[in-house]
Amino acid sequence: MTALSQSSCEACRIGAPKVDEAEARELLTQIPDWSLIEVDGIRQLQRQYKFENFVAAMAFANELGDIAEAEGHHPGILVEWGKATVTWWSHSIKGLHRNDFVMAAKTDSLFGK
Repeated sequence: MTALSQSSCEACRIGAPKVDEAEARELLTQIPDWSLIEVDGIRQLQRQYKFENFVAAMAFANELGDIAEAEGHHPGILVEWGKATVTWWSHSIKGLHRNDFVMAAKTDSLFGK
């Protein structure tokens, strides 16, 4: 379990600072299975998780939804047969905040249970 997964999200409002390139690379060392992607000019974190079937993938997505709701920070989740693709970014700042890395680590912890 990483230090990130033990952290909580902080309030992120419009104008909050985005994670810069150096900080992103450092934080990625704690979540090495995640990729930095860009969608419509917005940097995001993404990872695909594999499951035995659709039901297991859906159960994971539902548990992640509960964690996200408790933290007040919500991902994009695409559930398909045998996999779930999770994408984190901060809508309010249209980019990456430390919260996204925290939640990516929490997502990894959930998958590892």
